[in-house]
Amino acid sequence: MNLIEHFINGKITKGSSKNKSKVFNPATGDQSAEVNLASKADVDQAVQKAKQAFTSWSIKPPMQRARIMFKFKELIEKNSDELIKLIVSEHGKIYEDAKGSLARGLEVVEFACGIPHLLKGEFAENVGTDVDSWSIRQPLGVCAGITPFNFPAMVPMWMFPMAIACGNTFILKPSEKDPSCSIKLAQLFKEAGLPDGVFNVVNGNKEAVDALLTNKDVVAISFVGSTPVAKYIYENAAKNEKRVQALGGAKNHCIIMPDCDLDQAVNGLMGAAYGSAGERCMAQSVAVAVGKIGDQLVKKIVKKVEALKIGPGMDKNSEMGPLVTKEHLEKVRGYIDLGVKEGAKLVVDGRNIKLQGYEKGFYIGGCLFDNVDKKMKIYKEEIFGPVLSVVRVKDFNSAVNLVNDHEFGNGTSIYTRDGDVGRTFASKIKVGMVGINIPIPVPVAYHSFGGWKRSLFGDQHMHGPEGVRFYTKLKTITSKWPKGMASDPEFVMPTLN
Repeated sequence: MNLIEHFINGKITKGSSKNKSKVFNPATGDQSAEVNLASKADVDQAVQKAKQAFTSWSIKPPMQRARIMFKFKELIEKNSDELIKLIVSEHGKIYEDAKGSLARGLEVVEFACGIPHLLKGEFAENVGTDVDSWSIRQPLGVCAGITPFNFPAMVPMWMFPMAIACGNTFILKPSEKDPSCSIKLAQLFKEAGLPDGVFNVVNGNKEAVDALLTNKDVVAISFVGSTPVAKYIYENAAKNEKRVQALGGAKNHCIIMPDCDLDQAVNGLMGAAYGSAGERCMAQSVAVAVGKIGDQLVKKIVKKVEALKIGPGMDKNSEMGPLVTKEHLEKVRGYIDLGVKEGAKLVVDGRNIKLQGYEKGFYIGGCLFDNVDKKMKIYKEEIFGPVLSVVRVKDFNSAVNLVNDHEFGNGTSIYTRDGDVGRTFASKIKVGMVGINIPIPVPVAYHSFGGWKRSLFGDQHMHGPEGVRFYTKLKTITSKWPKGMASDPEFVMPTLN
């Protein structure tokens, strides 16, 4: 049985803990590996190595850090097929979807290659007589990232390239469900010339998370996952005096206006709701049918959901792969059972799908609910599976209020031909990321990713300009050089004249 270890101080490292977790191939349901789960001592060792590496890495000129980042980008591209296959084998998503997620992570590496420009400060001459003032951004120290199973390449790459380019060192705690991709990325980064100790990977569970939260040498924590855990990370990181950004859950709504291009909207919804088997924080899990569009919308979606090609991620014909684990499969099935019990109309039921030759795989077919009410749990809670709920409202204002009243505010979209409606929606909606005739409004790397309300704890989003601000601290210098004799002491608040 393949045993997945940690990557600490530039090499594969066996941890001190005897605790292990199983890693499965979701397509077959077979165990593919075991992963060592880090103890507190293992985490502390990684942090200590990162702290030592920070001393020299933080004073490297940004251009030298950028050149290593350029080489890292080149190696990711060269080894992309291997990375994609690792994602497919442990997460289950189809090859092309994994390829796209890797590309979106690579965008952040490309953005980080421009770090010399991004770290430029501001200078003001003569803010007072012969007084100049300027600001600079400097690295924080040892930073950490705790990432989910659904994007084993993309989400970590939202974090560590920016942190490291800014001059920090980094500890990554990936999901124990699909850890291999993170180890490969660490090896490629070392091959690119990254000094030992700058980037470390510790596999683990809550013990490793708590060790990062309580270690005084970890100065910043980035997290993506469920809202209850995000809140836990946020509260405990703050309690331990750390900078923190914790991205939580989502219940993304897609508003379908009566004037929209309905075929475009349905195609967008299909990819957004059922791509990656719905295991995306940006998945569109609620279709809000405005006015009389509901019947047409449901009719068109039903045909496409029933025709979904479900199979292993490496099959070129597959449009949707399995869920990540058997436990998650049962959780999603439980939500579907609950929706039926709550009175929603299950128009397409994918619970009983069976694939010949893959009977043990963690598969579920696409599911579609109609006549979902905002009081139902299947509307309120994040299912994180291929389940789309249709909610019907009378008008545009009712749709806006529905979205704004939900506890989550991660992403939302609207399909319409009316420019005024689109502009009003973008302005009034209380959500962090908005799409207009775009199904999944994930910002490109030179913008920043993050939600509102209980979808984000902390006040800075990920990657882009917000990422630079999160992984650096601001210093402002005011300077005046003496001329001749010393001036008399002043006992009032200094003013610049």
